[in-house]
Amino acid sequence: MKFTAAQIAGILEGDVVGNPGAEVYKLAKIEEGTDGSLTFLANPKYQSYIYSTKATITIVNRTFEPESEITTTLIKVDDAYKAFSKLLEYYNQVKLMKSGIEQPSVISENVTYGTDLYLGSFCYLGKNVKIGNNVKIYPNTFVGDNVTIGDNCILFAGVRVYSETEIGNNCTFHSGAIIGSDGFGFAPNENGEYNKVPQIGNVIIEDNVDIGACTTIDRATLGSTIIKRGVKLDNQIQIAHNVVIGENTVIASQTGVAGSTKIGKNCIIGGQVGIVGHITIGNNVRIQAQSGVGKSIPDGEAVQGSPALGYSDFNKSYVHFRNLPKIVSDIEDLKKGNE
Repeated sequence: MKFTAAQIAGILEGDVVGNPGAEVYKLAKIEEGTDGSLTFLANPKYQSYIYSTKATITIVNRTFEPESEITTTLIKVDDAYKAFSKLLEYYNQVKLMKSGIEQPSVISENVTYGTDLYLGSFCYLGKNVKIGNNVKIYPNTFVGDNVTIGDNCILFAGVRVYSETEIGNNCTFHSGAIIGSDGFGFAPNENGEYNKVPQIGNVIIEDNVDIGACTTIDRATLGSTIIKRGVKLDNQIQIAHNVVIGENTVIASQTGVAGSTKIGKNCIIGGQVGIVGHITIGNNVRIQAQSGVGKSIPDGEAVQGSPALGYSDFNKSYVHFRNLPKIVSDIEDLKKGNE
């Protein structure tokens, strides 16, 4: 899709310096701009590129005044970086503005949905599914029986939502995410074999949650696995049965959280963190990447290592660890001196 400088200036409440009819259809870095592209200049470090860029339109701060001839059309705004971010958000909304039901797709009995539904090809909606307004469900997505999905949600291609899952408003699920698969529940029998424990709970996802690609959230054995409002989960994360994650907590890729652990609100958890089951992590906790958490953590703590310990204690200990060969050598020298 194409936009003119005048249209972009209208969206950003900016002023055009140059050709208001100049058209763009793609985005680019200022140093890589080509004909038909839109770019921006916010960092003075890149200012030299504005005189050589081939970009058709460049967003700049109102204070910018060229020192020599330029060929790009300027759109002057109060804050170029914020304006470009706003434009990206607008572009993304336009790009995702789909509606209608593509075929083939399956809509089972007693399904209800609101206005502006987009249902891509080869999607399946189970019995009694309830879907809100402006929901976008991309091709090859499965939604099981008795699932509820709130307004303004996006399920990208290949998402799997198992039965009984409850999803709030303004949630995004990236491709390959699996919501509501069975928790890892097995009980040993007298023969040393394992019998499956039925997982009859569900998953509840509150408003404004983002779930990354290929992330799995298991259904509860009993009750609910709960992802609270504002949580952001990266790609390839495992959330086990009956876990509760508090509001506005963010978790980076490849982290695993074992069953029945409770994580507080406003936590930041790095990548490749392993968290054992049946513990409690408080509010505002920081867990550094590759940490192994084996016990509960109180509010406000920052931890690192495996097993994880206080962040400052870990750094002090690591200094000693790096010096361990010298420390051992010094001890050996002291021993020899005392003989």
